[in-house]
Amino acid sequence: MQKFSLCTHTEQSNSKINVKNLNRKTATDTKLYPERIIQFGEGNFLRAFVDWIVYNMNRKTGFDTGIVILQPLPEGMIDALNEQDGLYHLNLQGINNEQTVDSLELIDVVTRGLNPYSQFDEYLQLAENPEIRFVISNTTEAGIAFDSACRLDDKPAQSYPGKLTQLLYHRYKTFNGAPAKGWIIFPCELIFHNGVELKKCIHQYIDLWQLGETFKHWFDTACGVYCTLVDRIVPGYPSDTIHEIRDKIQLNDRLVVKAEIFHLWVIEAPETVAAEFPAAEAGLNVLFVPSEKPYHERKVTLLNGLHTILSPVGYLSGLNTVRECVEDETIGKFVLQVMFNELLPTLDLPEDELKHYANDVLDRFKNPFVKHFVTSIMLNSFPKYKTRDLPGLKMYLERTGRLPNGLTLGLAAMITYYKGGKRGDDAIVPKDDPAILELLTGLWQSNDVAKVARGVLAAAFIWGEDLNKITGLTEKLTAYLRAIQEKGMRKTVQSVWNF
Repeated sequence: MQKFSLCTHTEQSNSKINVKNLNRKTATDTKLYPERIIQFGEGNFLRAFVDWIVYNMNRKTGFDTGIVILQPLPEGMIDALNEQDGLYHLNLQGINNEQTVDSLELIDVVTRGLNPYSQFDEYLQLAENPEIRFVISNTTEAGIAFDSACRLDDKPAQSYPGKLTQLLYHRYKTFNGAPAKGWIIFPCELIFHNGVELKKCIHQYIDLWQLGETFKHWFDTACGVYCTLVDRIVPGYPSDTIHEIRDKIQLNDRLVVKAEIFHLWVIEAPETVAAEFPAAEAGLNVLFVPSEKPYHERKVTLLNGLHTILSPVGYLSGLNTVRECVEDETIGKFVLQVMFNELLPTLDLPEDELKHYANDVLDRFKNPFVKHFVTSIMLNSFPKYKTRDLPGLKMYLERTGRLPNGLTLGLAAMITYYKGGKRGDDAIVPKDDPAILELLTGLWQSNDVAKVARGVLAAAFIWGEDLNKITGLTEKLTAYLRAIQEKGMRKTVQSVWNF
């Protein structure tokens, strides 16, 4: 096993040595495993989480499984992944049992990558492989959605559930509906009951495309779509330490990914599924449970919900990383207010348990090794706020009769960030659904914050409802938007709580 320990405070090397590119010819101690997992998504999170888990199961339990990664969008990282023969290094950093860990491992479980948009025939051929047993995905919160415009003969269907239905139907036909050829499907998208929602979308495509009751029965009985919860902070490419890493491995790896040590994967599935996926035998924090709901609500609210809120507030206050936000005198107080006084009271688990987890989250945010840039968290902010923070806002209002200051201010900061412009010398370039960007651009052109507030809250295509109907929200959001425009973000935060 190729594993390095990195020094914590070494200076960046000035070495001019030309190193070879990483691939299976230049790397040592790699194995090419039989393809048994299809993975939708080539991004940093799945490579630092699921693929690392499979890597450990291969090494420690003889799981003997390779992963084919599919690019869910026309543009992505598949070409870069294939140039490295699926190899990349994972840099895990943090504190474990009061010991500093800064490790580097070569992950060798990815066999190849495919782009269904340019390799559709090869994509369908995956369904013909009798050894494929698992499908794993992370296509963002917006990925599990039904699109009635998708057709069975699209090459491929645009939506992730549509693509998966095409693949399932081809497998069903290839093996004549054999029950033993069904798949175990683990969606990792951060929405509650992700397995239920994905299965619902697949049923909609079966009906839309008139694939028949026999196929539907095979899917329902031979395949399992299970709800899951994933938890690991993954900042991504370690641009600040990449020269040190290259000197250590003596190879040019363009896909190095950095992550914290902490990991948790909760899967709502029976023991029969756990037996096929022996993560516990590898000593991993993968839990097969009767219900993932309490784990989901705790994590999505206290970790992801806080991430979504602190990022635009911190960025517009001149901060760049999560750690800077938590340790900043003003924004750090804002973080504590939102965590303990707004988000935590909306949950139903025992208070001591919630406070323990909340403090663990804050410690993870302060991890000295992890430089988690808030701009990366702000990708697709509006769908994130809908799933992570809006439920808390509504519950807080229901339980206290008041709107939460921090959750509302966080939404105002998001909307302000989507105005674009500059922060100092840096251009602000929001990334989201084109329809959302178009809406915000049009609203901000009015220079009327009240119109902006009403227009955003009225966007049913974002929220699924008109949020102007929430008592007092339009007025409070308008006031915060105006304050940010007039005072700036930091002074607005200070004025709300008299910090």
